[in-house]
Amino acid sequence: MAALSAVTAGATDGDAAEPVVRARELYRFYRAGDEETLALRGVSLEAMAGQVLVITGPSGSGKSTLLACLAGLDEPDGGSVYLRQYRISHRLEAERSALRARHIGTLFQSANLLEHLTVRRNLELAQRIAGRRDRDRASALLEAVELTRRADARPGELSGGEAVRAGIAVALANNPDALIADEPTGELDGATEATILRLIRSQADQGTAVIIASHSAAVTAQADRRIKIKDGQVQA
Repeated sequence: MAALSAVTAGATDGDAAEPVVRARELYRFYRAGDEETLALRGVSLEAMAGQVLVITGPSGSGKSTLLACLAGLDEPDGGSVYLRQYRISHRLEAERSALRARHIGTLFQSANLLEHLTVRRNLELAQRIAGRRDRDRASALLEAVELTRRADARPGELSGGEAVRAGIAVALANNPDALIADEPTGELDGATEATILRLIRSQADQGTAVIIASHSAAVTAQADRRIKIKDGQVQA
């Protein structure tokens, strides 16, 4: 983890008093035939620069749907999501993708690695999509997640823990304003989870707003703020 400070040194500071991610009255419906599921019921939240916000709640409570809306991967049926001054929701997919590539790092349970590319190439692709090229940062990230020797391996050749660490590196490739992660340590051993949490905390300390949905007690212990979701609503 020696490269950790070098990795995070350039994170965007922004205005500490301004929310990096802001959601207002989010609603999300899913329909299957005559059945309708209300996944989100008026959820509002703010995530500040330098803050780790952990979202907890039982399976099926709406956590993953909420994160997808915050990251611009899904559109809410009602309400709005903003990244600083930019509205993410209710825009063309191409516009949401461009904002996400430049400003948001994502790590979802479906992972963010392309199977036909090596770990290093996945990092380089994430930077290229955002219009950037920073080999020093890519190398520093690989060192920080202890994958320098596995940089030329493809995702299918990685262990579960290595894949998660590679996914975190890709999510941080562009030093994002916000990191949004869904159960990033769900199937990791304690030592690997601790490595991931140190990297996430260090990134937050440099100004990134971190939003994590997790059942892990270790993740929850890292939280600066906690929000509990149940049946698509924030619990008091």
